[in-house]
This record gives sequence, C-alpha cells and structure tokens, in this order.
Amino acid sequence: MDIGLFQSSLAEKGINLSERQINQFDLYFKLLVEWNEKMNLTSITERNEVYVKHFFDSISAAFYFDFSKPLSICDVGAGAGFPSIPIHICFPHLQIAIVDSLQKRINFLSHLTNELELPNVQLFHDRAETFGQNKEFRESFDVVTARAVARLSVLSELCLPLVKKGGNFIAMKASAAHEELNSGKKAIQVLGGKVQQTYTFDLPQDNGERTILVIEKVKETPKKYPRKPGTPNKLPIE
Repeated sequence: MDIGLFQSSLAEKGINLSERQINQFDLYFKLLVEWNEKMNLTSITERNEVYVKHFFDSISAAFYFDFSKPLSICDVGAGAGFPSIPIHICFPHLQIAIVDSLQKRINFLSHLTNELELPNVQLFHDRAETFGQNKEFRESFDVVTARAVARLSVLSELCLPLVKKGGNFIAMKASAAHEELNSGKKAIQVLGGKVQQTYTFDLPQDNGERTILVIEKVKETPKKYPRKPGTPNKLPIE
C-alpha cells in the first residue's frame, strides 16, 4: 500500500489526512525501521507493508467506532504503538495511555511520541495484570484497545478491568476471532462485558482478514480480576 492509496483509502472512510499527519506517518515509519535494527519491534519493515499491516490496520478500528468524541483510551500491550499511535495521529484530541511490560519498548515509544509531537500520550511500564489492579486506573478509561496480544479469553481479563462502566473494549483480531469469541464468552461475561458488535473485513491488496470486536462494559469487574501476572494466560476463564 503506497502512501497515495493509504490516503485515498482512509479518505473513503471519512478520515482526511493533513500534510502534518502524512509527515507524522512518514517519520513514524522511519523511526520504526531505525529502532528495529537495535531491538525487535516488528518483522514487517518494508514501507508498503508497514502502511497496510500496521498503520491502516490500526486505524481500521475507527471505521467501526467513533473516535471523534473526547475519549480516554488505554492501549494494552501496544508494542511499537499499535493501534493507539496511528489512531492518535488521525484523532489528536484523544487522551492516550499505553501500557507495556518491556522497558525497551517504552523507551522507543517515548522517543516516538516526542518526535511526532504527540503531547496527549502517557506511557506506563507495567504488566497489565498489576496495572488493572491500580486504583488510579482501574475502571477509568472510556475505551481500552488491544491488537493481537493474546487470545480473547486472556485479553478480556487484561483489558476489561480497565474499562469504565458504559465504556468499551475494542479487540482487534485476525482470522481466528470467531473461534476465540466462542471460547471467550464466559470470560467476557464474568468480567462485566457484553459483545455489542463484530466486524469482519479484508485488508486492502489481499493482506488478510481482520475482525474487530466491540465489547461494552455493562457491569463492574469483580475485584479479584485481573489475577496475578501470568495467571490469566496459564488459567484462562473458559
């Protein structure tokens, strides 16, 4: 996906990029490749692939969810900043919090957000399990996002405790999403969520199927969740 197709494909969805935003994506790509030589951020480094499989894929959440309103967003396990940083470039008014367990990635994200001049981003070096038990942040976000971090039953325990009642958890998954949803239904219910919408679509230029799950927080999460670090993965709620 070249930059022209990237722009026009987003414009078709009502997202019109300014010159500043186009330049931000260009710098994002350059910094991603530069830092990737020093640490493992992504296996995708070819420009057209980064634009479709990282940037466009991340922004696709905005095709199905309204990010134009003032929202506080927490991105769990963002890695190199996906999906929250591409979304934030398109919607600079958003308040973004990124939680990642690896300090090296936090260092990259700190440099990235400074270079891209994104002041509304807070970075937290923490495990999602302990962050979700922090009274300052628990059930405080309008939206929590996660992209391909873990299977849905595990991901729900990491993310739903951070969503305020009435807010939403947006899970961005690949082609196995419907199987994951079947095994994850119990976890979603136990943790206070309810699946509102499931959107399945193909990335441009035959780059694979994607599914976006919008899960509303309809009741408070029981206080024992999330459990201790590592436990959700070892003993998922299924």
